[in-house]
Amino acid sequence: MIIGIPKEIKEHEYRVALLPSAAYQLIKRGHTVVVERGAGVGAGYPDLEYEHAGAKLVAAHAALFEQADLIVKVKEPLPAEYSLLRPGQLLFTYLHLAASKPLTEALLKSGATCIAYETIEVNRRLPLLEPMSEIAGRMSVLVGGYFLAKHFGGSGVLLGGVPGVLPGKVVVLGGGASGINAARMAQGLGADVTILEVDLERMRFLDITLHTAHTLYSSEAHLMDLLPEVDLLVGAVLVPGALAPKLINREMLARMRPGSVLVDIAIDQGGCAETSRATTHQNPVYVEEGVTHYCVANMPGAYARTATQALTNVTYRYVETLADLGLAEACHKQPSLLGGINVLGGKLTHKAVAEAHAMDWSAPMV
Repeated sequence: MIIGIPKEIKEHEYRVALLPSAAYQLIKRGHTVVVERGAGVGAGYPDLEYEHAGAKLVAAHAALFEQADLIVKVKEPLPAEYSLLRPGQLLFTYLHLAASKPLTEALLKSGATCIAYETIEVNRRLPLLEPMSEIAGRMSVLVGGYFLAKHFGGSGVLLGGVPGVLPGKVVVLGGGASGINAARMAQGLGADVTILEVDLERMRFLDITLHTAHTLYSSEAHLMDLLPEVDLLVGAVLVPGALAPKLINREMLARMRPGSVLVDIAIDQGGCAETSRATTHQNPVYVEEGVTHYCVANMPGAYARTATQALTNVTYRYVETLADLGLAEACHKQPSLLGGINVLGGKLTHKAVAEAHAMDWSAPMV
């Protein structure tokens, strides 16, 4: 099979879908790997490393799509790429279709088979999403603390405090992969941390794991009580494949102190605040109701080398299986791949995406 690794064209997206070492392994198995020139440079992997691995380099973005049977990306196709996809082609990437009806419609029109990293589920876990959730969770406290600085319009609170001064208060909505990593980072800085969660077993796990963090059952009443004292609010709520629930409305946000910060990790799935809208690394923040919002839709792209390594660690075996066996046999060998198929043969095949856009869907038949 011919596997294509394009250069990401999303603004300030420096990750690349596969490491040179992964390309080498695929080539050893008899596949052809085509890499767009410059695809790995932002993550610290120059073209020469892909050449040494045996990959073929192409200069044109469109030429790569034209040659490849399987396109392996990091982020969803942008409008300039919609027309490059063709019937029968496999696309394997993060899609987050519930947040974009135009993208969903474009992929349906393309005829390509589109498999989303974020909806592949194994034992109630999302193994291909978890590494990026971990990075985003850890980042959320770094960027939140950064934008609390007064010269960025923040309240001037240092999250860890100093002797004789109380630490800042951090509230994390959701105790999943991103939430627990946000809490760990905030805890490490010495902040006062509270995690809101609805799963009681998960709360017991968090209580045992994070010795100084507080757990609280997630309800609007509890959140309303906390908001007036919060310095950094981290939105880390996820419903697999679906739009993120809007847990924070404008009225609730207005209860927060001026200069406090909201980092909405869930923005890829539409965000968990009424006031959240996607931003970029170039212009990462805006202010609503006196609260600084950080809603960058590709947070891990800021730490592209770490993120690329972590992503390849979890995606490679699926790429190898798809390349070796084709879609039908790959799904038979790895049944979790079925849950990743969002679009197949011009049909929508994921229930949560269909519900987000009020569209028809059918289970994937491969």
